[in-house]
Amino acid sequence: MIQIRRANTQDFDAIYALELATFPEDSWSRAAITAELASPYGRYLVAEDGDTLVGYAGAQLLPGATQGDIQTIAVAAAYRGQHIGARLLDTLLDYTESQGATEMMLEVRADNPVAQALYESRGFTVIAVRERYYQPSDIDALIMQRVRARD
Repeated sequence: MIQIRRANTQDFDAIYALELATFPEDSWSRAAITAELASPYGRYLVAEDGDTLVGYAGAQLLPGATQGDIQTIAVAAAYRGQHIGARLLDTLLDYTESQGATEMMLEVRADNPVAQALYESRGFTVIAVRERYYQPSDIDALIMQRVRARD
């Protein structure tokens, strides 16, 4: 059974290994991941199957801010299609909304229709394109936004 929990610094090696496997051309550096996990403004989650880390996701929201960012979501190839990414995203959205976020932003590779469909199913829409953003493969980044409906 897949469990979702808050990430901690002991998860670093497994997160970094999954980062390299999932994003081989444009993975974050060790320093960037370390900084994200240590940031007081970030919320990082991991998905585990027993003792095996099979996914992670992170968001950033500054205190008092109403706009936050989904920083990353990754799921191990063998576990894709099991809604783990959706569970991670939903948990992050619930958290950021509980902290006052009314608008969330993210960027996604234009050649990743599965992720795009997930984001669209959660109310994100494309608001801009950053041409040739992902290097070295010259893939566009789609900038997506989700605005929470007022109560």
